Amino acid sequence: MAVCPLCNSLKVLNIDCPTCNSPLENSGKVSDFLDPYGHYNDEETVKMGDGYSNTAKDQICPHLMVCPTCEYNVVKFIQEE
Repeated sequence: MAVCPLCNSLKVLNIDCPTCNSPLENSGKVSDFLDPYGHYNDEETVKMGDGYSNTAKDQICPHLMVCPTCEYNVVKFIQEE
């Protein structure tokens, strides 16, 4: 079973904000914002309801990246390993 390297603190994603050049912060999986109790479900069930049709099939984990300075945000898809 593949695991997300960001969720498991195996890697850090360093991306600068395209608006103000501040470092973006990893705010966690998108599914955590959609369903605050979703972490009680198994990963496949969570991926079925995360709003992205290919996360389970392609083994990717959508993470919300947010700029603490200007509040810019973007979803980055992290390849599970």
